[in-house]
Amino acid sequence: MAVWPVVWYWLSNPGDQRVVDLDVYRMGGLALLQGVPVYEVVTPAPQLLPFTYPPIGAMLAVPLAMVSWPVAQWGWVVGVFVCLAVTVWYCCREMLTRLGWGVPLGVAGVVVLAAYLMPVRDQVRFGQVDVLLVMLCVVDCMARRPWWPRGLLIGLATAVKLTPGVFLIYLLITGFGPGGRDEQRKAFFMAAFTAASLTVLPFLVIPRDATGFWFGALLDSERLGANNATTNQSIRGMLLRLYLPDGVTAGLWLVLAAVVAWYGFRHARRALLAGDRLTAVALTGLMAVLISPVAWIHHFAWVVVVLAALAGPWDGTVRPGRVWPAAGIWLYYVVPIPWWGVALRAAEIPVLSPVAGRIVQDAFGLGALVLLWLLARRTPDPVRHAEASRERTPARPQVAG
Repeated sequence: MAVWPVVWYWLSNPGDQRVVDLDVYRMGGLALLQGVPVYEVVTPAPQLLPFTYPPIGAMLAVPLAMVSWPVAQWGWVVGVFVCLAVTVWYCCREMLTRLGWGVPLGVAGVVVLAAYLMPVRDQVRFGQVDVLLVMLCVVDCMARRPWWPRGLLIGLATAVKLTPGVFLIYLLITGFGPGGRDEQRKAFFMAAFTAASLTVLPFLVIPRDATGFWFGALLDSERLGANNATTNQSIRGMLLRLYLPDGVTAGLWLVLAAVVAWYGFRHARRALLAGDRLTAVALTGLMAVLISPVAWIHHFAWVVVVLAALAGPWDGTVRPGRVWPAAGIWLYYVVPIPWWGVALRAAEIPVLSPVAGRIVQDAFGLGALVLLWLLARRTPDPVRHAEASRERTPARPQVAG
């Protein structure tokens, strides 16, 4: 019942403003059932939103179009919290166990806290799919002995919404090169095969829509909405709000995205090689929002994983002092700080409004950069980790021959 205020607040919205993105998914599935072009239809007024996902997304949305709208709404909201609970379970169970708490009760408590994060609240507000994609990537990476081929779920998530493709890079850099792991190499090939197969499949089943997306809709970033809007908190979104010449913005974005990607993936690889898989996943998740051309606030659902990585022990030593900084970060992403920046800019206070207002407006994107740095700082040295592991391992007794 602790999450009920979040659910009721948004599901009691006027009908034309309620879970509008879920309506987009249903529309994609309905377009396929009715045989009309998926990328030429829009949701009813006043939203008029187009379908922006790859064609496999429309195929997977067909069941949503086959149930009533109330059933779809409530079923989706329940699914959001199920996915959130599974994500929390895989991220926090080790920490909660070491702290001596009841794991199910602890997971429930963390789910309630996570539900009030603005990126998670927006999952309910818009009926978004991001928590599902986060869950797929986390489970695929964190499961100890998966019954499915590791990489399958990452491939599925990538085929549905492209941005989880950063995990293909993660699997690539951790599976190949010095110290690369065979498990990661196999997962990379499985993820790439799955994503490629689910991308090719629509060309065989719905070729008109597949062609329309990959050679038309995908190239029009404005289909997603105004890229310079406050809700776009990616590096590119922050740069667009500086209103520099287009060429300068594009050049700066490419340079900054490359630097951030190098820094983030480098430390993700380092974390995995040192045995800190959760931090590696959290760093990669931040890459999904920072280097993406568009990252709406609801895409920042990765902050759930980041908070778990910052609060949790990577080396088996519980440090309660880490909980307090994580609590501060939680509060930072609970309150709608970017919208305070909008209000500050509208106040037209000399100097303060144009400068401080824009910084506050970019709060979640700038916060993600700080989180990237914090996670990188606590990334252990793989060499020292290996030496420490050898020191903790008792020597085998000599047996006389």
